Order: sequence, then structure tokens, then C-alpha cells
Amino acid sequence: MIDRQESITAKLCSFVRGYHSNFIRDKIADDYLAYDLMGKEEYRRIKRFITSRYCGDSEARFRSFIDTYFAPIPLARQKFTEERLARFARDGKCQYVICGAGADTFSFRNDNEDIEVFEVDHPDTQRFKSDRIQMLEWNIPHNVHFVPVDFNKETMIQGLEKAGFDRGKKTFFSILGVSYYLTLPVFTATLGQTAELSAPDSVLVFDFPLSEGSFPWRVYELEQMTADLGEPMTGGFSYGDISRALYSLGFQIDTYLTPRMVQAEYFSGRSDSMRAFENVALLSAAYTGGYVFE
Repeated sequence: MIDRQESITAKLCSFVRGYHSNFIRDKIADDYLAYDLMGKEEYRRIKRFITSRYCGDSEARFRSFIDTYFAPIPLARQKFTEERLARFARDGKCQYVICGAGADTFSFRNDNEDIEVFEVDHPDTQRFKSDRIQMLEWNIPHNVHFVPVDFNKETMIQGLEKAGFDRGKKTFFSILGVSYYLTLPVFTATLGQTAELSAPDSVLVFDFPLSEGSFPWRVYELEQMTADLGEPMTGGFSYGDISRALYSLGFQIDTYLTPRMVQAEYFSGRSDSMRAFENVALLSAAYTGGYVFE
């Protein structure tokens, strides 16, 4: 359900984080390890792909294209998630499960040893990441666990438990960039796995596209781009759909940022053209229990 393997959209998001950190002064989120983890050759290959397919060789057009289509969503959700995690971890030791971790670099940027990190992703993605880590000679922190899960053979729950995950500890779960490609029943089943793993007061964070509203042209153009890349989006959800699904699983929403609120929180007053996507919301919910697993 979170099996993205080496998707082109995941690589584009990683590229954006590296580009934003290296070249943008007014940073929304600073993933200063993204470029190193991606590697110079892969970074250049992705940039050539973008310029040849979408915007030509003009640096101004390239920057405008990135700011308009690819940067706002991954940067805002990274900022939201890591700010929420920092507040969650103030109370002491906890677990952090990154669902579909891909090229996420939090494990190596994190300086809080009270956070035990579990990176969940497809074995192929984790092999690529492991090879890059070895090449860069990075030391894997003692509180970081890589959890390869082939979703055709086992569940996230099984993979985490084999990696030493403790259901009795409060846990922060992030599911970022996943909901766009799932139907509501499949996404609800994914949320259900986090509920089954959650101790009381655990927290779940994710981003999701809204299905209701009148959206500007770039929303539909981005959907067309991902479809052309072989990763079609499924149309999004209403807030009512999401809130009912969470409530049925024992979660209570504690923070919900509408697109306008995301704009005000992370993009207001910028000197460039970057602004929040008009159909993407950010949400965190606390697990209070009450769901009976069959």
C-alpha cells in the first residue's frame, strides 16, 4: 500500500529538496543532505529530464517551473511534519515510523537521540539508499532502523515487528506523498495499520489532495504530468471522508491546515512566485483508541 519503489515522482521530490536547500536563500525547509544522498549524477539526470520535458534550458524558466509545480507540496509537508514531530518528542523517548521513506534524510539530520526511527520502504528503494550511504561513508545512527517491506509478501506491521518496533511506546507516524495515488478504501486500510500499531497518544501525520472545490489550472496540469509519468492520481478526498475514516480507527484530528492555511503558514510574504497548492491539505491526528481490530 506504500510500495512506491523507485518512482519518478519520488525522485522529483528528492531533487526539489536538494535544489531548494542549495540554491534558495529564503528556505521553507532545509534538507541539506538531499543533494548528497541523491548524488551528483542522479541530480543532473533528473534536472536534464525536467528541462528537456517541460521548460527548456533557461534557468529562469526552470526555476519558475520548479516553484510552480514541484516544490510547494514536498517542502510544506516536510516543514509541517518535522515541526509536529519536534513538539511530539519533547516529552521524552518515542518512535518515529516513516512510511514510504524513500530518500528522506531525517535519520541523518536528527540530533534528538530520544527519537528511535524506523524507515519503511520497498527493498529495492532501501538497497539504493544503503548503497548511497556506504558510498558517502555516513555512519548509521544507533537509533535508526531500515525496514524493507515487500508489500506483495508481508504487511508493514510484520516488517516493523521484525525490526524491533515496540507497540507499547508512543509513536509518530508520517505517510507523506502517498494518498495522491490511493483510493479511499486503500488509504483507509493503510491508516488502519498505523492504528493497530499505535499506543495511546501516538500521532499520525499525512498530506492529502482535496476532491471538493474549484481549483486553478496548475492543479489539473500537475495531475496530467503525473499521469504522463505513469503515476496517475486518484482524485483526492473530502475532509469529511478523511475525518470519518480517522474517527472510525480511533484517531482524533488535532491539526488541520487547509490550503489557505498552508499558504499563510509557509508561503506568505515570499519574494518569489512559490505558493501553496490550492488542493493540498496537511493533517495530524492523535490516537485515542477505541478501534476494535478483527
